[in-house]
Amino acid sequence: MAEQRKSALAVASLWVWCIPLIPLGLAIAIYFGELQTPTFLFINRYTQVLPDTLWTWLTFVGNGWGIFALCFPLLLLAPRLLSAGLLASLIGGTISQIIKPFLDLPRPAGVLALEDFYRIGEPLLHRAMPSGHTLTAFAVISGIYFASDREKRSSLWWIFIIASFAGISRNALGAHWLTDVLVGCAIGIWSGMLGAILVGLIPDAQLAANKIGPRLLALGGLVTIYVLLTQTLDSELNQPLQYACAALISITLALFIKAQKPKGI
Repeated sequence: MAEQRKSALAVASLWVWCIPLIPLGLAIAIYFGELQTPTFLFINRYTQVLPDTLWTWLTFVGNGWGIFALCFPLLLLAPRLLSAGLLASLIGGTISQIIKPFLDLPRPAGVLALEDFYRIGEPLLHRAMPSGHTLTAFAVISGIYFASDREKRSSLWWIFIIASFAGISRNALGAHWLTDVLVGCAIGIWSGMLGAILVGLIPDAQLAANKIGPRLLALGGLVTIYVLLTQTLDSELNQPLQYACAALISITLALFIKAQKPKGI
C-alpha cells in the first residue's frame, strides 16, 4: 500500500528525529550531575510497593523473545508492523552489542553494596549502558508505531507507556541505572524509526501469508515456542507468562497455516 509506505517514510521529518535527544540529554545531565546513584535508589526503593511479578512481567516486554511472542499475532493482522518491529530490534540490538563492551560501565551491583538496594536474581556487574531490555522494548514499539498509518498513530500512544514501564522495571529489579534506561530509550526510538523506513520499502505483495518473508517469521515463532517452553527468561516469575505466550503463538500459527490454503479449498 503506497499510502502506508509514505507514512513510514514521513518519519524522516527532522523534528521527529530530535525527540530521542530528550531522554539522551536527561541521561547526560544525570550522569555528569552526579545524580546516578540517588535517582537509581529512589526508583528502586519506591517501586517496591508493587509486586515483583508485575516488574518481572514488564521486563519480559523488553526481552527479545518475549516481545516477539507478544507481538506475534501481527503476523496475521499486520505483517508489515511485525516486520518493522523485528527490523528495529535487530538494528537496536546490533548497536547495543557495539556500545556495551566499548563503554563497559558498571551496573548498580558493581558499585553499590548489595544490601543497599533491592534486586531480583543474580547480581549483574558490567555492561550497563544502554539497557538492552529498554532498547528492545522501545525499538519494537517505535517500529510498529512509525510503520502504522499516520491517522492511526494517535490511537497507539499508549504503547510507549508500556515501553516506559519496561524500562523502569530494570531499575525496580536492580539491574540498571536510570541513565542506562534513558539511553536505551533514545537508541530504541531511533532504531524504530529506521526499521519503519526500511520496512516501508517492502512491496505489499511480499508480505502476503504465502510469501517467504511471513513464512520465515512463522518459523521464528516455532523457535520462540521452543525457547519459551525450555528456558527461563529473566525470572522464574515469568514462567506462567511464557506458557501463555507459547499458547498465543501456537494459535496464531494454526491460523497462519490455514491462511496458506487457496480460497475455495
